[in-house]
Amino acid sequence: MQLTLESISKRVGAEPWLHEMSLAPHPGEVTVLLGATQAGKTSLMRIMAGLDVPSAGRVLVDGANVTGMPVRERNVAMVYQQFINYPSMTVADNIASPLKLRGDQRIPERVRALAAKLHIEMFLDRLPAELSGGQQQRVALARALAKGAPLMLLDEPLVNLDYKLREELREELTQLFAAGDSTVVYATTEPAEALLLGGYTAVLDAGELLQYGPTAEVFHAPKSIRVARAFSDPPMNLIGGEAATIGVRMNAGPDLQIPLPAAASRALTLGVRAPALRVHARPGDVALPGTVELAEISGSDTFVHVATAVGELVAQLTGVHDFALGAPITLHLNPAHVYVFDSGGALLVAPQRSGGKA
Repeated sequence: MQLTLESISKRVGAEPWLHEMSLAPHPGEVTVLLGATQAGKTSLMRIMAGLDVPSAGRVLVDGANVTGMPVRERNVAMVYQQFINYPSMTVADNIASPLKLRGDQRIPERVRALAAKLHIEMFLDRLPAELSGGQQQRVALARALAKGAPLMLLDEPLVNLDYKLREELREELTQLFAAGDSTVVYATTEPAEALLLGGYTAVLDAGELLQYGPTAEVFHAPKSIRVARAFSDPPMNLIGGEAATIGVRMNAGPDLQIPLPAAASRALTLGVRAPALRVHARPGDVALPGTVELAEISGSDTFVHVATAVGELVAQLTGVHDFALGAPITLHLNPAHVYVFDSGGALLVAPQRSGGKA
């Protein structure tokens, strides 16, 4: 299926929920809608599904205008944050319901296979009310996958699951999506989830489509500061600077040898992702001395908030580290890992990727 949103927008009263945008998810691929809460992801999905009608623009499926066609007349599978199951039917019957409508001849086999993929095979004879919230969400996921619809919409489907299971299911879903023929649109607030799912990513903020393209390209070459901050967790460190003879001068900081385009504005903003900051120097690094303001341990990483002359910076260090509050610390940064944005927030320079790709 080729789904195309053509210059669509959505207003509720005088308030714009979605600004004018065009988007055509790649058939048979995963398109991630990435953005914070109230970025417009759910509103956009409701228009894709036919649950809402855009205030302007058209929705096309394989070139045919389906704007205003209700969801019951479209072949769409949906899973939302809040799971929806048939309460009077067992888990097995919930998963089997779309298979029965299709006249599938291998229903028990298909049900067991999907249940195993989603780690719910032991619950097949139970009713949804007998399951935890996370287990019920997995039932809803299995039923959506069983439908085999050409368009599958998933609105933060793993948000109610615990961390370990969420990590496992992300990998399982990536494999299931790759093995199927459906066009998948997957909404998330988490940059790491977008990177894991791969495919393509559309970055949304306050109802605007900021950038759309292959996920790795959007991550490594965000076209603006807004995209860079949305596609970084924790948000990208931003440092004021200006164009200088040697390249870039940090405000109250060292000069960086970063070649700039000839037309670069004088006022600049430098962007540094948290993993690019280190506590041990390497050849070519510049030093940013400061003091520890906060140290947070999350999983196998430590996030250190450091007050420096160029502003507060957050470094993401691999492993569990112990830092005393107020202790002196020096962060180290290689200029090759710095993003440079112009005075309007547009990307000027991105770090080089392996293979020479920006």
